[in-house]
Amino acid sequence: MMKTKIKPVVAVALLLLNLGLAQADAGSCMARSGPTVPPLVELYTSEGCNSCPPADRWLSGLKARRPDAIAAAFHVDYWDRLGWKDRFASPAYTERQQQTQAWSGARFAYTPQIIVNGRDWHGGSELPAPSPAGVALVLQRHDGDKVSVDLRPLSGSPAKVQLWWAAVEDGHQSQVKAGENQGSLLRHDDVVRDYARLPAGGPEQSWQVKLAPAEAGHARRLVVVAVDPSNGRVLQAVELGC
Repeated sequence: MMKTKIKPVVAVALLLLNLGLAQADAGSCMARSGPTVPPLVELYTSEGCNSCPPADRWLSGLKARRPDAIAAAFHVDYWDRLGWKDRFASPAYTERQQQTQAWSGARFAYTPQIIVNGRDWHGGSELPAPSPAGVALVLQRHDGDKVSVDLRPLSGSPAKVQLWWAAVEDGHQSQVKAGENQGSLLRHDDVVRDYARLPAGGPEQSWQVKLAPAEAGHARRLVVVAVDPSNGRVLQAVELGC
């Protein structure tokens, strides 16, 4: 039997499509979700928490171990009053962590906390295998800072779907001068720099997200997640990196 050889360029393109990563051609920038839901990893962390740096390092190395994973590090602000103000922290991220308790299985908010596909995760096991998608997502960048988000139902889509998005950046570092991590140089990847939840609606919707400029020297990516608002189940997640 004759075997067909796939050229390297074609093989790379197919891999990117399977992972739901952004693809660019002829000046366009688009990301399209695949048939399964990738592992979605949310880390709740703070530069004022001395048990958080190992979790930050774990997240930084995640994609080397699971290239299909999508990650977002939310820096909460309730550690700021204890001697060191985390410049990446926001009360909106603290509020999001509190909201996740309704479905994550966690009895209280803590740091570092890892939530995988909407559920509290304590490590000690592999991240879950991709599961069948509940909706399809297409992201496309327009005019530099505007991204259109299109949601389409798949078999088994719930009556209502809610989206949230986060702009994330890699390669940040801070020299901590006070608090529990005083004297430490902390490095961060997948840092959430902007975040919003969109109103829940039917399983076929379209939005436009306007991205603020990235911090100098750091590329900004857009993560978009669709969930079932009744139970927090992740229906799909996709990342736009161009």
